[in-house]
Amino acid sequence: MKKAWMLALLGLMGSGAVEAGAVRYEVEGQPFEGYYLAAADKQAPLVLLVHDWDGLNGYEIKRAEMLVALGYSVFAVDLFGAGVRPTAMEEKKKLTGALYQDRAKMRKLLQGGMAEAGKQGGRLDNAVALGYCFGGAAVLELARSGADLKGVVSVHGGLEIPAGQDYRQAKGTLLIQHGSADEAVSLGQFAALVGELESAGVKHEATSYSGAPHAFSVFGSDNYRADADAKSWRRFIDFLGEVTRR
Repeated sequence: MKKAWMLALLGLMGSGAVEAGAVRYEVEGQPFEGYYLAAADKQAPLVLLVHDWDGLNGYEIKRAEMLVALGYSVFAVDLFGAGVRPTAMEEKKKLTGALYQDRAKMRKLLQGGMAEAGKQGGRLDNAVALGYCFGGAAVLELARSGADLKGVVSVHGGLEIPAGQDYRQAKGTLLIQHGSADEAVSLGQFAALVGELESAGVKHEATSYSGAPHAFSVFGSDNYRADADAKSWRRFIDFLGEVTRR
């Protein structure tokens, strides 16, 4: 994975980006390693990117490259810790399960990532949070925390609302992208979330893509669905243009 990381970094440094690379930072004394990619325009909107349950890896770097090519700066947050990039199923379940059980810690790690993005030069006053799968659930946690964001986007993410939480503090606009054939996150949860957002008066948009399973946007996976991925990506880019300032 380190080799893939460095190859991606070298490619990005030749793409016209001002800055690109791994960023070491700390949250409550613990080391983390994010990834920052700055657009040529220092005033560009920021996308705060949150990884899936296998940690920050080549997939997030590829999405960051796609976004910087469109003029956005990106900071990919690390929620697992420096060097922690799980490959075994049990380790993935353990790491994500620990954060699902400790929502306060999840929020601190997300907020720590946001703070580091600001230190790197990211525009926190003009930012959108984007998460995939586990990251999709994480950015919704960030929304419920009341983070001051222009938008929050969950792509085939976990949608269940934790006990004792709601969306009354959410700011900005939420974009929910879900696969109708997702067997990990039900259409019932999708509908329940939409109902909660409407009840809380949160501006939102929710789309379900027919035939798309969980993780439909993960390049090269058995679940990848090019049609759903292309549609969701186009809508996400349009959404960025609608909610951020240029």
